[in-house]
Amino acid sequence: MIRAPLGDKPYWDDREAKDRQWVERVSEMLAQPSANPLYRAQFTFDFAKDNVRAAIRVYSSGGNVAEMATYLPAAMDAWELSNRESDSLCAENNLQTCRDWTFELADLNHYIWCFWLVSLALALEIPDDQWRRLVALIGEGGQDVLLDRIIASRQPGRVIGEQLLHAKPYARLLKAIDAPQEQQASLLRAFVEHWYPELNRRGKQQPWWYVYGDPVKHPLEMGSYFGRWCFEAVAAVKAFGLDDSACLGHEHYPGDLLHPSEDVIPAPAPARVEKAGWLARLFGRSDV
Repeated sequence: MIRAPLGDKPYWDDREAKDRQWVERVSEMLAQPSANPLYRAQFTFDFAKDNVRAAIRVYSSGGNVAEMATYLPAAMDAWELSNRESDSLCAENNLQTCRDWTFELADLNHYIWCFWLVSLALALEIPDDQWRRLVALIGEGGQDVLLDRIIASRQPGRVIGEQLLHAKPYARLLKAIDAPQEQQASLLRAFVEHWYPELNRRGKQQPWWYVYGDPVKHPLEMGSYFGRWCFEAVAAVKAFGLDDSACLGHEHYPGDLLHPSEDVIPAPAPARVEKAGWLARLFGRSDV
């Protein structure tokens, strides 16, 4: 059964077949000397993204969740190779950067990329050696309170940052984690509901996948759409045992990652937690 809200079976069958062909083709290419050494570092990192996108397409198309994990080692292989190629290329040409990706958690695209990989790694319970490689690629702790705490759930001793780098939308998720248990389900649902709208940005800070599937800006027939899944919520549920029953069935919540063998009936959205204050009482709103 297709999990993504967009795309029919021919669409997903075609995209998955092309993913497999591309991964096989590029794997062979990377084993050979590069025809364009100056672009190799960027090309290799793009291939890391291709592997993660292929893993997500498995989920979106209704495939076996366990199959997603088969793409993660290749993604890390490509990221590590890209780092080595970049270091060598920059040193040889006295350059500051050799890729068009910003490898800083302060950059929203990189933050989401790292958060998604951590989320998939936790949900799919990847082996310890792969986990250590992933954490090394993400880098030292102490930069972001939310991502550090998620990672620390499997990596005790990680330094926890004091700031939240991207308050919108992630302050909602941090609030759910820190809330009393009886409020966590509704607050987690609120995060999932606001996740996609609040990721909208202008310019380069907009997530690179954000408009994929948009009927005007990037229609489905272009083939780029691979789903719009809030993996970050799954990471919090896995790390802290939050109740995700209110999120099941939401178009952006990949609940089957944590409930692959359950026939889950989506729960209705719970009542919002009322925000104290005269504005909330005056307008009868509960802005979480």
